[in-house]
Amino acid sequence: MVSPAVQPYVSYADYLAIEAKSATKHEWLDGQIYDMEALGMAGGRPEHAALAVAVAAALTQQLRGKRCRVYSSDLKVRIRATGLATYPDLSVVCGKLEVDPEDSLAAVNPVVLVEVLSPTSEAYDRGAKFGHYRRIPGLRDYVMVNHNEDRIEVHHRNEAGRWELYEAAAGQSVPVESIGCVLSVDEIYADPLAPEEKG
Repeated sequence: MVSPAVQPYVSYADYLAIEAKSATKHEWLDGQIYDMEALGMAGGRPEHAALAVAVAAALTQQLRGKRCRVYSSDLKVRIRATGLATYPDLSVVCGKLEVDPEDSLAAVNPVVLVEVLSPTSEAYDRGAKFGHYRRIPGLRDYVMVNHNEDRIEVHHRNEAGRWELYEAAAGQSVPVESIGCVLSVDEIYADPLAPEEKG
């Protein structure tokens, strides 16, 4: 996060009232509201949108018959340990959706979170935001989809509670172990609208 859109302290209840009337999404942390669109962190690029949908489609298909559901960036996630309220590009919840006591629209129990990186959000998604995400007790996999090359990273919390990194490039696949899924890099980055190569 860079600088908040609103400097004075804003209670979480006031943030919810502001968010309910806003056309754009905002993060909240420690009494500060952050306008993700103004900071260039709200996606919006065609490639970002396509990659998020491709991952959602792949996970949704593989999760059929399981008690897990994939949510878009419209689902707010609240990290109870730090207070951060944010909108990951994708969230996966298994079993039952649990919400924050202060916010019935904010999930607190994602098993998997997905961020499609962008030039403006990459440092935050890899650094401070991942620091918040690691404080979610039930989070098992954090997936980062690269914006400048065909590469997917999965940070997996193992049985000992340590985070392990799995990476896959073009022609490879990477597991999302907690939900028994696999992401094929070629399938996620496939672009049916790309010009056909002349042979």
